[in-house]
Amino acid sequence: MGRKITDSVTWVGKVDWELKKFHGEDYSTHRGSSYNAYLIRDEKTALIDTVWAPFAEEFVENLKKEIDLSEIDYVIANHGEIDHSGGLVALMKEIPGTPIYCTANAVKSLKGQFHKDWNFVTVRTGDTLNLGSKALTFIEAPMLHWPDSMFSYLDGDAILFSNDAFGQHYATELLYNDLVDQAELFQEAVKYYANILTPFSRLVIKKIKEVLSFNLPLNMICPSHGVIWREDPAQIVKKYLEWADNYQEDQVTIVYDTMWEGTRKMAEAIAEGIASASGSTAVKLFNAGKIDKNDIVTELFKAKAALFGSPTVNKGILAPLSGMLHEVKGLSFKSKKAAVFGTYGWSGESVDVLTKMVEDAGFEIVQPGLKKLWSPDEDSLDDCREFGSGFAAKI
Repeated sequence: MGRKITDSVTWVGKVDWELKKFHGEDYSTHRGSSYNAYLIRDEKTALIDTVWAPFAEEFVENLKKEIDLSEIDYVIANHGEIDHSGGLVALMKEIPGTPIYCTANAVKSLKGQFHKDWNFVTVRTGDTLNLGSKALTFIEAPMLHWPDSMFSYLDGDAILFSNDAFGQHYATELLYNDLVDQAELFQEAVKYYANILTPFSRLVIKKIKEVLSFNLPLNMICPSHGVIWREDPAQIVKKYLEWADNYQEDQVTIVYDTMWEGTRKMAEAIAEGIASASGSTAVKLFNAGKIDKNDIVTELFKAKAALFGSPTVNKGILAPLSGMLHEVKGLSFKSKKAAVFGTYGWSGESVDVLTKMVEDAGFEIVQPGLKKLWSPDEDSLDDCREFGSGFAAKI
């Protein structure tokens, strides 16, 4: 059932407690998610977004309990991705002529996915939709995070419906940012930014500055996933500006894979060396073959520097780390320093292969890589500790 946000706005979305993977199998959602849709009732009625396709029928049935569907005058599609638009097919069967307001790129997206010629009305930044005593103003937000994305701002209530921006994959019945566990909330918010929005950081800064230049009052930010920001909603805007500006904490993230524990031993000894040289620097180690890749990406995003390690396998590196670096390359991290290491038994190419991959992923290599034959003995581990302390001095 719907939940009142203001006198005129009702949340009509779906909380998905069981969701564990998103974007196919690409993004882990340890804490589930929500698909937030909003119903605005004034002299005219507008529905902002729908839900993911598996919940479409449930969404429509619940919406019928909230309102006679024939009373919906407008549907707003802030973004065409099916976790937001998946309920449109079932909904438009009920109200087929209702206009759908969206960007021109969203028309292409929605037609391409659903192959329906609905009553589309394209909008651009600054266009408004009068609902009676209030109006919606549309703000195009291309590549936050698709070319079709836009925000919708409701005057009077001063609510920004931001779609994917400022969201989190976070299931909760508490609905608002001030009611949930703050550690959980910001863990999911930074993970969401790191894994989804990082490649578009320059555009994030530009769009936020544009929106701020409008000097609009802001009582709430209502994203399409996770909580509604009602207590100090500007706090997440400030965080986005921080995260978009080549964000770094005093942290070194070590990512490795290992066959017979030799590379793991190297990683741990390097971590000891970093800690001995810089006691205030957080050092975090992750086995790429065992730890969730999106969690690792988040810790790389937060780090000022990283180390990557693998044994040599078939003149290359282990597949989980190779896949991780392919993912990281696409995210276009900036201003991060790095070094590499690894073990080998005979040919020993992993360090050279890793060096090139890490450079291609946008990291600055600050010292030559370290490789050790077979399983490192105590002398070799001392070399690893020295390698770590030397790395700490260069970052």
